[in-house]
Amino acid sequence: MYNIVLSLHSYWAYLVLIVLLIAAVSAVIKTIGDKEYENNDFRRSLFTLIVSHIQLLIGLVLYFVSPKFLLWGELGGKVMSNSMARLYLVEHPFINIIAVALITIGYSKHKKKLTSKGKLKTIAIFYSIALLLFLSRIPWSTWM
Repeated sequence: MYNIVLSLHSYWAYLVLIVLLIAAVSAVIKTIGDKEYENNDFRRSLFTLIVSHIQLLIGLVLYFVSPKFLLWGELGGKVMSNSMARLYLVEHPFINIIAVALITIGYSKHKKKLTSKGKLKTIAIFYSIALLLFLSRIPWSTWM
């Protein structure tokens, strides 16, 4: 089961990053270019919200079925001194939960805005920060 969930989490991450990149870049470009908010912008932001939440759920399942989770018991208080254990057990999950929360907040806030500029600016800010957070905590050495 672990290998299936790990593969799903890894491949779904590509989808999340692509969709988030498209939504964030599109919102930034439209904000800078003073363009109007359209139905496609709403769909992109909603799809990004959905796939990121699915990724979070897959990640939470993976966290608890992973053999790395057993390191908590083995290392005890030394998890923070082991860089790989810290990345997998603390940094990656914590930062990615924050990133998904930012996507959720950005999506919710943009719906309350009345102007196109306000909607696009909100998506651009929150989704871009979330993208940077995701990219900062990907375990690149094992992922690629």
